[in-house]
Amino acid sequence: MDNKKGRKYEAVKWMMVFAIGVCTGLVGLFVDFFVRLFTQLKFGVVQTSVEECSQKGCLALSLLELLGFNLTFVFLASLLVLIEPVAAGSGIPEIKCYLNGVKVPGIVRLRTLLCKVFGVLFSVAGGLFVGKEGPMIHSGAVVGAGLPQFQSISLRKIQFNFPYFRSDRDKRDFVSAGAAAGVAAAFGAPIGGTLFSLEEGSSFWNQGLTWKVLFCSMSATFTLNFFRSGIQFGSWGSFQLPGLLNFGEFKCSDSDKKCHLWTAMDLGFFVVMGVIGGLLGATFNCLNKRLAKYRMRNVHPKPKLVRVLESLLVSVVTTVVVFTASMVLGECRQMSASGQIGNDSFQLQVSSENVNSSIKTFFCPNETYNDMATLFFNPQESAILQLFHQDGTFSPVTLALFFVLYFLLACWTYGISVPSGLFVPSLLCGAAFGRLVANVLKSYIGLGHIYSGTFALIGAAAFLGGVVRMTISLTVILIESTNEITYGLPIMITLMVAKWTGDFFNKGIYDIHVGLRGVPLLEWETEAEMDKLRASDIMEPNLTYVYPHTRIQSLVSILRTTVHHAFPVVTENRGNEKEFMKGNQLISNNIRFKKSSILTRAGEQRRRSQSMKSYPSSELRNVCDEHLASEEPAEKEDLLQQMLERRYTPYPNLYPDQSPSEDWTMEERFRPLTFHGLILRSQLVTLLVRGVCYSENQSSASQPRLSYAEMAEDYPRYPDIHDLDLTLLNPRMIVDVTPYMNPSPFTVSPNTHVSQVFNLFRTMGLRHLPVVNAVGEIVGIITRHNLTYEFLQARLRQHYQTI
Repeated sequence: MDNKKGRKYEAVKWMMVFAIGVCTGLVGLFVDFFVRLFTQLKFGVVQTSVEECSQKGCLALSLLELLGFNLTFVFLASLLVLIEPVAAGSGIPEIKCYLNGVKVPGIVRLRTLLCKVFGVLFSVAGGLFVGKEGPMIHSGAVVGAGLPQFQSISLRKIQFNFPYFRSDRDKRDFVSAGAAAGVAAAFGAPIGGTLFSLEEGSSFWNQGLTWKVLFCSMSATFTLNFFRSGIQFGSWGSFQLPGLLNFGEFKCSDSDKKCHLWTAMDLGFFVVMGVIGGLLGATFNCLNKRLAKYRMRNVHPKPKLVRVLESLLVSVVTTVVVFTASMVLGECRQMSASGQIGNDSFQLQVSSENVNSSIKTFFCPNETYNDMATLFFNPQESAILQLFHQDGTFSPVTLALFFVLYFLLACWTYGISVPSGLFVPSLLCGAAFGRLVANVLKSYIGLGHIYSGTFALIGAAAFLGGVVRMTISLTVILIESTNEITYGLPIMITLMVAKWTGDFFNKGIYDIHVGLRGVPLLEWETEAEMDKLRASDIMEPNLTYVYPHTRIQSLVSILRTTVHHAFPVVTENRGNEKEFMKGNQLISNNIRFKKSSILTRAGEQRRRSQSMKSYPSSELRNVCDEHLASEEPAEKEDLLQQMLERRYTPYPNLYPDQSPSEDWTMEERFRPLTFHGLILRSQLVTLLVRGVCYSENQSSASQPRLSYAEMAEDYPRYPDIHDLDLTLLNPRMIVDVTPYMNPSPFTVSPNTHVSQVFNLFRTMGLRHLPVVNAVGEIVGIITRHNLTYEFLQARLRQHYQTI
């Protein structure tokens, strides 16, 4: 690619991140509009019914109406998850895995996006204790993955010739941008979205990507803001509603001169709240993990209908608890002077300008309101605003009961088969806890200067931090959502303390669910103790490899009998290789390639490698020596005759392009191999499908050549080897893989410390890391599996045992 093409490529990339941001903002607008519409419809009907039935004594009818709405919505959400099971949950663990370098099947498909968007719309409108912010992150990631490809497996007939971004690295960058745009649209926090993508998402990052991701986040925030402000207030072009969740303006009332948002003395209380938030978060995660394990054992193996029934059961219990608690457990509290009397207040329900408009007066006389109903009979965002800004008070008993009920039901709900976010339920739960602390300090300890809204915000931060264990990004998201920079220090301290406290007991909720799925996620760094291991201790020495010039039948055999995604390209270090197979075109090609590729002193290297001393493991050398001693008499037979007799058998074929098999001897399995490069499974299958090969009586120069565009044409869904029609292939033909292999992949020495291996693997976004010794021979390969925490721990235990 020359400079002109490079600039064009970069310009198209900028256009794509802008388009991703705009589309993510529009997805957020769609979800928000219909959730608001369905919620207003539901609460409007039920509220009118409750008002009438509170006088006539037919409250059971109101409960049935509410159940009817909620069960219908939740049933639709569950059906959508049956269509695409990956759409369940928040999607953040799966996106975290994808950005870490693990491909989760179906996670960024168009069908997943549709099921996610409509599913979260119905699950939130259905009254479940879930949020739409987590699924927004997943939705943004799907938009980021799909939009730059201009194609979809769900819409196969629609094809555009768009030759850009045909690699995993580009796709991963766009998914990072989409996830950040999802956070930005959800909270109106573009910088927080960028940091979220950096902290929780991408394993590999660069400066250019930071700028693009921020631009994408800004595009999403202002697209959503523009349309929401225009639709709700009719003033197009006035940016008044930055995100789906906005915390409103924190300020003391003008009449209270003693009030301050927070003081230095309050920091001590915030630290204690951080500790309690960490403990509550760890408890939440522990209970949810046990529930998830129970579901994996008892619900998931059963027919899919059982998952739908579980979702409906959760909906029934939630609805009954909400209705009963609102009618029976609420207290009538005095309304502040600025409050509005009445229930018909849906127009300004989530407007921070008049929070008091969303209060509920069920069963309460004039000038009072039902505090429990005000929290339960409102959308969750309105309830959060109530706890942050309501001038009136909530009784400590009400707040404690609300917290306990919400905590248990939210814990039960996260993990059922509906799209569900965890941010809003955690914020609401924590806000109730913070408001409870403020009430206790005001009423029982006599601290009249404190501002209840601050404590509600710190409680929300403490609980959310204790559950998800995010630090930098969550601090910035909360600051951007409050538009109050003075809250930076208390929020940061609270989140740090909550994270440290929670980490003492267990991991964050997303890491727990990643672990339950068995995904080989790589952490940021290894433990210091792991440096007692070297690359040779963790590598896989049993290699499956190909030669620079390999017969088609060998390639088919290798590809059909293994699931590896990459194969080392090697030649063998045999002193008598040329004389051993004189006249064989394939062998001479491999020898010629070897002579043209390896360094001088080849004879010395060959002698050294044949003595097996270059291998890092002394145990392996001993085993090989013993085996060689026992096999020596067999080598006196006519090996050439044996080879010729096997020449026309279909699989495996004539040595040395025989595919490695289970019955190979130890010497054959660990034969010294000069490393030349790495070739991917997808590349080999593409070469076979397109008939790239030459015959024995030709030179490799006669082999057809494919361009990069032709090799990447089928990305990201390359053909499968099992779909290949073998009748179209001549098994004796030879494939020269050298023009298509990567001749200079990252490699490490067998003596490299594990921490260096880990950092190279993770920061460079690798999937395969060959281990090459001092004389250019490949002695093993390291993949993601070899760097997981469990694998490293097992190898460390073996290391201690051998010592």
